[in-house]
Amino acid sequence: MTLSATLAGAALALTPAGPAFAQETTQPDEQAVPGEAVVDEAANEIIVFARSLRGQVDAAEAPLLELGEEDIASYGAGSIDELLELLAPQVTSGSGRGDGRPVILVNGVRIASFRELRSYPPEAIEKVEVFPESVAQKYGYSADQRVVNIILKANYASREIEAEYGQPWDGGFSTQEVEATLLRISGPSRFNLNLRWENGSILTEAERGVLQAVGSVGLPGDPDQARYRSLVSDTAGLEGTVNWTTSLDDAGTSLSLNGTVERDDSFSLQGLDTVTLTDPGGITALRVLGAEDPRTVDRRTTTYSVASALNATVADWQLTGTVDASRQDQRTLTARRADTSGLVAAAAAGTLPITGDLGQLPDAGLDRADSTTDTLSSKITANGRPLLLPAGDLSVTLDAGYDWTRLTREDTRSATQRAQLTRGNVNGGISVSIPLTSVRDDFLADVGNLSLNLTGGVDHLSDFGTLTDWSAGLIWGVTDTLTFRATRVGREQAPSLAQLGNPTIETPNVSIFDFNTGQTVLATIISGGNPTLPEQQQSDWNVGVNWQLPFLERSNIELEYVNTQSEDVAQGFPVLTPTIEAAFPRRVSRDADGRLVSVDQRPVTFAQQKSSRIRVGLNLTGPLGDPFTPEQQAARESRDPLRSALRPGGGTSGGTAAPGRTPSSGQSGGPGGPGRRGGGFGADLTPEQRDQMAAFRQTFCSSDPAVSGAADLTVLPEGLQQRLRGPDGQIAPERLQTFRERFCSREAPFGRSSGAGGQTSAPGAGAPPPSDSERDEREQPRPAAAGGATPQTGGPAGGAPRGGPGGGPGSGRGGNPFGGGGNGQGRWNLNLDYRYELENEALISEGGPVLDLLNGDALTSDPESRHRVQLRGGLFYRGLGASLQGQYISASDLNGSIRPGGTDLRFGDLATFSLRTFVNMNERGTLTQRVPLLENVRVSFSIDNIFDARRRVTDEAGVVPIRYQPFLQDAVGRRFEIELRKLF
Repeated sequence: MTLSATLAGAALALTPAGPAFAQETTQPDEQAVPGEAVVDEAANEIIVFARSLRGQVDAAEAPLLELGEEDIASYGAGSIDELLELLAPQVTSGSGRGDGRPVILVNGVRIASFRELRSYPPEAIEKVEVFPESVAQKYGYSADQRVVNIILKANYASREIEAEYGQPWDGGFSTQEVEATLLRISGPSRFNLNLRWENGSILTEAERGVLQAVGSVGLPGDPDQARYRSLVSDTAGLEGTVNWTTSLDDAGTSLSLNGTVERDDSFSLQGLDTVTLTDPGGITALRVLGAEDPRTVDRRTTTYSVASALNATVADWQLTGTVDASRQDQRTLTARRADTSGLVAAAAAGTLPITGDLGQLPDAGLDRADSTTDTLSSKITANGRPLLLPAGDLSVTLDAGYDWTRLTREDTRSATQRAQLTRGNVNGGISVSIPLTSVRDDFLADVGNLSLNLTGGVDHLSDFGTLTDWSAGLIWGVTDTLTFRATRVGREQAPSLAQLGNPTIETPNVSIFDFNTGQTVLATIISGGNPTLPEQQQSDWNVGVNWQLPFLERSNIELEYVNTQSEDVAQGFPVLTPTIEAAFPRRVSRDADGRLVSVDQRPVTFAQQKSSRIRVGLNLTGPLGDPFTPEQQAARESRDPLRSALRPGGGTSGGTAAPGRTPSSGQSGGPGGPGRRGGGFGADLTPEQRDQMAAFRQTFCSSDPAVSGAADLTVLPEGLQQRLRGPDGQIAPERLQTFRERFCSREAPFGRSSGAGGQTSAPGAGAPPPSDSERDEREQPRPAAAGGATPQTGGPAGGAPRGGPGGGPGSGRGGNPFGGGGNGQGRWNLNLDYRYELENEALISEGGPVLDLLNGDALTSDPESRHRVQLRGGLFYRGLGASLQGQYISASDLNGSIRPGGTDLRFGDLATFSLRTFVNMNERGTLTQRVPLLENVRVSFSIDNIFDARRRVTDEAGVVPIRYQPFLQDAVGRRFEIELRKLF
C-alpha cells in the first residue's frame, strides 16, 4: 500500500465512531467530491473503521426485509400500526400458530406492549428490520412469530392531525376517523400522546336488495325483514394513549410507561319476529311482526391498559423487565323474542284473522351478558454472551415471568348466572445460540457460518398443571447472501380462559345454510365457552432458505416449508355440514319438520389436526429516477430559504457535487460535507459556539418581548443574517417573525455535542451491549464499498440528507416532514407472497371421520383454498406516491350432499386489487407558498377492491344460495377513502 493510502487510513482511524466516511484534511489541487478521501492513484482500497447502526439486532440470520427512510416514505402510511398492516405479508408468520402477529422491538430491545408506539408517525423511523421466527427466541418469545425491529431516529418531534372519510362506491354507509398525535424524541427520551375517534354508520340488507331466507317472509303488507337486518353494524370508537420513555442514567438504563383507554360500541339489527298462525280450518299463514321493536344486539367494550418496561445493562448482560396489565369490560344486550303464544291461541280460536292486523306486542325485554377480563403479564429477560467459543460468542437468553388472568362472567341465560375463572402461570425458559463454524473467526470457514439454537421452557398453570415447550434449530449461512434454516418445535398449550368460560350468548335470526335441505334459514346461534376443553400437544417443522439478490440492494427471495401437527385441538365449532352434524348431534336443534332451529357453536375438541404448506416470498426494491441537479436543488432551496439557512453553514442539504460530477445514484442524498452526515442545525458547531447559541436561543425565544427583542442577532451565521434582511439591508420584521416561529418551536440540539447525523454518540437507551465479536468487528478495518457505502448498513457513506433540527413539523433527520430522500430520487418496491397448501386434515375423534380440508371438507363457512397469492407494488417520486395491492385465492369445494336433499357448494376463485395514491404538498413546487395552509400536508386517495369483485358460490344446479348472496359475502365491495394529514 502507498504512503498516501496509509496516511489516509490513519486519518480515518482518528475520526469519531460513526457511519463510515472518509474525511478530507486538505484541499487537493483537483476538486473532489465531498466525503471522499483523496489518495494516490496506485491505492486500490481505503480502510474505513465502521460502526453498525444504533439499535440493530445482532442475529445469526440476515434480515428478511430492511426498509430505510425512503422505503418507509414510499408506503404513505400514517402510523406505525398502518405501516405494519401494509407490510402484513412480510411480517406475518407462516407457522400456522398463534395470530401471526410479529414481535415488536424498539432499537433492538423488548417493549412492554405494541401500544407504546403504534401511533408513532412513520417519519420517526430511521430503519425497519424484519427477521424470521427463530430470532424471536432470543428475546424470550416463542418461535411462531416473526420479529420486527423498529429503529427510531435519535431526535424527532411532530404534531399531527389526520382525518379520514370513506364509503362504498355504491353508498349506503360511511366511516369517519380523526386522530391527533404528539411525539417528541430526544435521544433516549420519548413522549407521545394520541387521541383517536372513529365512527361508522349502519347498512341494511334492504339497501343492497338482499333476498330473505325461507321462513322469514310474511304476507304482503307485513314489514320487510331486510329493512331490519344489518349488513354492516353501526360502530363508534374512542381511544386515548399516553407513552413516556426516559433515560435513568448514562449507562443506557431506560424506563417506559404506557397508559391506554379504549371504548368500542356496536349496534346491529337482527330482523323481526315471525309467527305461524293457524285458523280453525287448518289454514296457516306465516306473519312478520314487531317493526316497532326489532331484534337487536348492542355491544360495548371498554378496555383500560397500563404497561411499563425497564431496560438496563449489567456487566455484559442486557436486562429487560416488562409488565402489561389490562381490564376489559364487555356488555352485550340482546333483544328477546316476543311472546306470540297469545296470537297463536287467538288464531286457533278464530278470534284473530290470520291475515289481519296483529297489533303491537308488549316489549319482551333484553338478555344481558357481562364479562370482565383482567390480565397481568410480567417477564424478565437477560441476554448475554458469557463464553467465547472458537466460532464466536455463545449467546444466552434467560427469561422468567408470571401471567395472571381472571374472567368474570354473568348473563341472564345461564343457570348459575355468575361465574369466575382464574389462572396463574409461573413460567421460565432458556435460549442458547451456539456458533459452530465462522468465516469471520476463520474456524472451519469453508463450511460457512453455522450455528445451533436450543430453547426450553416450562409453564405451571394453576388450573392445568405443568406444560413444557422446546425447540432446536440450525442456521447455516453458506455465504453472506445465502442462508438456510431448520427448526423443530414441540409445545403443550392450554385453551384460553375465553374458550373455557366466555358467557353464553344467544343471537337470534342468523342466516345459515342448511346442507341437509339445501336452503338458507334463520336460526339462533349459541356462543360462549366450553369448560371441558383439554390441553393441546403441538409438533412443528419449519425449514427455510433466504437468498439476498446480488443485483438489487436489500432485495431477496425466501422459500419456506412448514409442517404442523396437533392433538386435542380446541376449535371453534365448524361449519354445519352433514358430517359435522353426525359427529356433534347434540349441538344442533331441529323442529318436527326437520327445519334447523339453533346451532350451539361453542368450542369443541378435535382429536388431531395436521397441515403442511410451501411459502415463497419475493421482496424487491430500488431507486427511481435521477437525483436533483445542482440547479434544481438550488431552486428548491430558494423556495424555502429559512429551512435552507437552518442547515449547517446555511447551505443546501447534502452539499454540492463538484463541477462535472453528479451524486451517485446509489445514494439517498448528497454527502453530508467533510467529516459529517449533514446533521441538524448546530451539528458542526464547536462546544463554545453551541453554548453561545443555546444562550441566544434562551433570550431570543423568551415570552417577554423586552427580553427577546434584545437578543444579539450577530451570533447567527452570516448567511442566515443575510436571509433575514430586506431589500434595504435591514432586518425585516416579517422575516424575523417567521424565523422566530420556526426556530423557537424546535428542540435544537445545542445542549451537548452529538455524533454523526445528530445522534448521541452513546448507544440508545436500552440498546443491547455489544458482543466481543461486535467490538472486534467495529475495530476491524473494512474496505469502503463503492460510493462509500458502509458494509453494515449498505447505505451511503455521506448518509441521507438530514433536515433541520428536531422539534419542527415532522422534524428530525428527514429532508422533508413526510420522510423520503432529499436528493430527488424516488423509490420503488415489489412484494410477492405465494402459499401452496400441501395438506390440511382434521380428525374429529379417535376412530371417527377424517376431514380433508383441501378436498371438500371445511371448518369454516369458507373452505380452505390450496393457492393464495398476495402482491404489493409501490412507487414514490418527489412527493407523489402510489401503491397497488392484490390478493388471489383459488377455487374450492364444500361437500354437503351426503344425505338426500343435500347439495355440494362450489366456491369460485377470487382476485381483488386495491390502489392507494398520495401527494406531499411540500414537494409540489411553489404550491405551499401560494397556499401556506397546505404546508406539511399530505393528501391520500385510495380505492379498495377496484373491480368490485366478490366470491361466487353456487350449488350443484349452478344457483347461488341465499346465504351466499354476493352482498352477504362482502357487504362493502368497492370502496374509496380520502385522507388528509397535516404535521405541525
